[in-house]
Amino acid sequence: MKVIILNGPMGVGKTTVGKYIADHHPGTAFIDGDWCLDIHPFVGNQETKAMAVDNILHMIGNYQKCSVCNTVVLVWLMDEPWVIQKITQGLSAMQAEVKNVTLVCSRENLIRRWKDDHNCEWRTDEWLNVSLKSLPGFASMENIIDTSDLSVEQVAELVMQ
Repeated sequence: MKVIILNGPMGVGKTTVGKYIADHHPGTAFIDGDWCLDIHPFVGNQETKAMAVDNILHMIGNYQKCSVCNTVVLVWLMDEPWVIQKITQGLSAMQAEVKNVTLVCSRENLIRRWKDDHNCEWRTDEWLNVSLKSLPGFASMENIIDTSDLSVEQVAELVMQ
């Protein structure tokens, strides 16, 4: 099983790129990590993130057992190293082939994308400021793709290389 992890700040395009990849590669499952941490009101602490990691690994394990699934695309904001480490350790135990990519973009692009997204309830000014503050941290991670001047198709192609 191949697992593609798309990490990055809110609004960078993880979900859009992940869904594009799943739609264009038969046998690919799409997992949004937010589904695995959908608590109302939102609580993003160590306990809930650990639960989400467990949920993600459980889902991937079930996809691994499915004869029609050969790839999983996981999109999730993982700004704490322990979260990425737990997921990659779990995937290693499953003997999955893992590709971990962090998507980033310029501040200006993030603001524009944020303002153009009218479908996501999280697109508030408060969360935009949180996302903008997180850009430098994500820019310091490994396997970066700057999506600023690229189309969804171009980003997906770079991820799949």
